Amino acid sequence: MNINEIRDSFPVLDQQVYGKPLVYLDNAATTQKPLCVIERERDYYLHENCNIHRGVHYLSQKATEAYEHARQTVADFIHAKEAREIIFTRGTTESLNLLATSFEHLLSPLRGGQGGVKTNSQPKILVTAMEHHSNLVPWQQMVQRNNGQLLVVPMDDRGVLDLEQYEKLLQEGPKVVSIAHISNVLGTINPVKQMVEMAHRYGIPVVIDGAQSIAHHPIDVQDLDCDFFVFSGHKMYAPMGIGGLYGNAEWLEKLPPYQFGGEMVDTVSFEKTTFNVLPYKFEAGTPNVGAALGLETAIHFLQSIDRKEVEEHENQLLQSAIQQLSGIEGIRFIGEAERRSGLVSFIIDGIHPYDLGTIIDKMGVAVRTGHHCAEPVMNRFGIPGTVRASFALYNTLEEVEVFVKAVKRAAMMLR
Repeated sequence: MNINEIRDSFPVLDQQVYGKPLVYLDNAATTQKPLCVIERERDYYLHENCNIHRGVHYLSQKATEAYEHARQTVADFIHAKEAREIIFTRGTTESLNLLATSFEHLLSPLRGGQGGVKTNSQPKILVTAMEHHSNLVPWQQMVQRNNGQLLVVPMDDRGVLDLEQYEKLLQEGPKVVSIAHISNVLGTINPVKQMVEMAHRYGIPVVIDGAQSIAHHPIDVQDLDCDFFVFSGHKMYAPMGIGGLYGNAEWLEKLPPYQFGGEMVDTVSFEKTTFNVLPYKFEAGTPNVGAALGLETAIHFLQSIDRKEVEEHENQLLQSAIQQLSGIEGIRFIGEAERRSGLVSFIIDGIHPYDLGTIIDKMGVAVRTGHHCAEPVMNRFGIPGTVRASFALYNTLEEVEVFVKAVKRAAMMLR
């Protein structure tokens, strides 16, 4: 990897804040975008802008072809069997809301149950104790509306899931398991392949939240054998407002539509509506075509760099940060699993994370503070929040040193 050459693709990194060179370590929230992605989206609006799937004229056909090519690129990138198994959404949050809503209509006894057959069962959904709100609240609201139950896999003080308890909870018969691939707070890499295998022994479908993994590790949904995989483009160098849902075609055929309107229909009359084939039955309305093309370009950008080298580089950044931070008096790492990726979260005794993050920012270092949309994780560890530094392929060991020096100086000032 030529880090300097890579960084040249990200002009936003070449600036100063408060008179200091910007050190951007907030990549778990959103990554910066390379010029090729920005230019591809701009080029679409300059030369191809048109609504897709609905026109016979040149621009419509050109835009449609480009959009569907982007879908195939996503399918290839995560090794889906077919392009029709890729649903474009606004990102991980919408993908999870789509699944929670569609499963509610499929399973809810209040709505007739699966296949229209009423059932007295009350749906149970299984999540873990480390989920982002996006993979918690939609399922929580779904079960509450239907007098169901949210089952939660506990974790230990290192931020490692208890797989024995997971097995016991599977035996309670949840309708869906929905789990983070990598925790956005702890950095824990969950053994999702093993967890999928365990759930499938009980005939339970599994959703993997890949928001924090897709930019850092190669994804093969067929190897994982997951039923669904969701992700956001803006965390993998693509534009905001675009992401995806992979779904096994068999499951996507079963699930009812999430939204209704144009494009997702086959025939419409005042008496009856029939729905379109996959993937279109889940893509109501005009899509964000430009962002989808930006997502495709971001994938090509990632593919232009050896993924194994990216993993090794980012792990080197992480280990360097942990080693250097460990020498700070009163520091407590939140998340110390053996298998970690991408980020480090911590607090320092007697200092509020917000105060620490504010002073670090004045030194030109961008980190995130707070509960990171994972309040139950904070409650589990008995803390108000953490300081989180998260890494990307364009970060350097020199930036890690600047970050650690900023933390030390801020801690000294606040004590």
